[in-house]
Amino acid sequence: MSRAFSVCMRDCYDTCSMISELRNGRLVIRGNPEHPVTRGFLCPKGALLPRWFHSEDRLKAPLVRTGERGTGSFREVSWEEAINLVARKLKETIEEHGSESVLVYQYAGDRGVVNYYFPLRLFHYLNAAMLDYGICDRAGQEALKDVYGTAVGMDPDELKNQKLIVYWGINAFWTNLHGFMLAKRYGLEIWTVDVVRTETAKKSDRFFQIKPDTDVLFALAVAKLIIENGLYDRDFVRENVYGFEEFKNYVKKLDVNYVSRETGLSVEEIEDFAFGFAEKKGVIHIGYGFQRSLSGGEAVRAIAVLPALVGHRFGFIYDMKTIDKSYAEGAFLRTKPIKRIPQMKLAEYIERGEIKFLYIYNSNPLASLPNQNRLRKALIENDVFVVTHDIFLTDTALYSDVVFPANTFFERLDIADSYYHRYVALNEPVTKAYGKSNSEVTKLLARALGIDNPYLYEEDEEVIRKVLELNGLSFEELRRKGFVKVLKESGRWETPSGKIEFYSKRAIERGLSPFPEYKPPQGNYPLRLLSPTHRMTITSQYHNTHGIIDPNLYMNPVDAEMRGIKDGDLVEVFNDYGRIKTTVRLTEDIPRGVVLLYKAFWPSLLGWNVNFLTSDETVEKYGNGSAYHSSWVDVRKV
Repeated sequence: MSRAFSVCMRDCYDTCSMISELRNGRLVIRGNPEHPVTRGFLCPKGALLPRWFHSEDRLKAPLVRTGERGTGSFREVSWEEAINLVARKLKETIEEHGSESVLVYQYAGDRGVVNYYFPLRLFHYLNAAMLDYGICDRAGQEALKDVYGTAVGMDPDELKNQKLIVYWGINAFWTNLHGFMLAKRYGLEIWTVDVVRTETAKKSDRFFQIKPDTDVLFALAVAKLIIENGLYDRDFVRENVYGFEEFKNYVKKLDVNYVSRETGLSVEEIEDFAFGFAEKKGVIHIGYGFQRSLSGGEAVRAIAVLPALVGHRFGFIYDMKTIDKSYAEGAFLRTKPIKRIPQMKLAEYIERGEIKFLYIYNSNPLASLPNQNRLRKALIENDVFVVTHDIFLTDTALYSDVVFPANTFFERLDIADSYYHRYVALNEPVTKAYGKSNSEVTKLLARALGIDNPYLYEEDEEVIRKVLELNGLSFEELRRKGFVKVLKESGRWETPSGKIEFYSKRAIERGLSPFPEYKPPQGNYPLRLLSPTHRMTITSQYHNTHGIIDPNLYMNPVDAEMRGIKDGDLVEVFNDYGRIKTTVRLTEDIPRGVVLLYKAFWPSLLGWNVNFLTSDETVEKYGNGSAYHSSWVDVRKV
């Protein structure tokens, strides 16, 4: 029996530290009881990781496509044949089309520092194109930088000193369970602001249900009431806020009755929020979902001023990213500037002929990217060689020319930080099953390409040690405890003025108003489509192994009655991007004018997913951030 420290590498806030063992050939896991945040218990999907690890569907040998893309026609080949084929195609592509026609597409399907970053060393060495990440939290990051100069907010350990936390646009009970329980353990009052009456909303002390895209108005009205009633921290604002008087004059013009009509909240509810938030000096956990919209960046800018008004230096939780991982990535190997391709524009760049070789790992874009019909058509109709490295035969793998089988984080050494808390956790190998790690495949490709550079063959442990050392952390301590805390504290605000900017100079430089602006939402169809993550999945992960999916369309009973639809009916959901058929479920948790489908299930298993209906439009002035929550549909009974 072997025992090891593990860490869940999934794209999740909590980044749980675990204890793993192999008993009679079967993986057994439990939460690490010593970890200050994850505290020895696992979320429902984390508890099922052994089922995922032992899945019979895991890829066991490399595959080479023999039929049409997407049909599943492959032959098994040796590792040597697969590696040599990919190396040869890489060389040919660079010789014929240039290095920038090669794109490495990776994301956070596995957040291990080595597994995420090390393969980028090879593509930096080759001067390949890289992604400009925009699908997740980009707009909110840009917005927070406009106000604070950083998106790194409060250490959740500091919640013990607070009275009130507001979950704004985040279903934390599903997606940040350990953070939610931490707030409960510290005795905080919990409020939720959301469009949908989520499980978090139901478990909160107060719920403020607003209409889509009206977050910016609500936040500005709250700021107005706090200022006009003299409830803000005058000393803090005077010393630390830039542009307060200008902002005060800006929100003074706002009519709270107008805000009430637009948001769907009563004037009394808006006042209750403002007065209670000021009295309790609330902090806000800003969710990622609502900022994935055309108005998301503006909304985050407006929300971000509220904690500062009541005297917090960094009174928001959004992102953490407290350690520098640049050594693992190895951009120093590059000899020419990086060509960045916006993540949401993958199909467009393929259509334009700018991508001829696509190397994909830690991601399943043929489930997770919006406007799937366009992306699939682009891959079928254009000359692009696709390589995928994954644990399973995902939809992306089905559209690939070569598929490398990956191993899991239970089979290799790595570390992971969190974008919620300040702890770095150790991940030790427990056993070996199938596949190779991203770093192993990178080294095989480098050898096949005949590259003689020591940085492309550095051992995983050495990379980890150097990353930790550069961040002032001890590998030995990490090995003893399974986790270490990053002691780096939030510094000054990295804004042009060196203060919290209510009047944002950085926003002006990007062609935006210095203050957050509200634009009423408009769509070509009557129903706003929301696509949050399901409790038992993380984007497209686990759909094939947990066997717990919810493909239903959730709809308000009034909207259904107008269309002659009853609970359980088969309906067609449609717009200009596509159409799907599913069962409808009626609930008053969904407001009128809104429908909900959970996101990114595997189309190869379900026949469709919500991204056949979502927009690939981006918000250019907010870093080409995604806007797929600004998708509109209609529904009819089949």
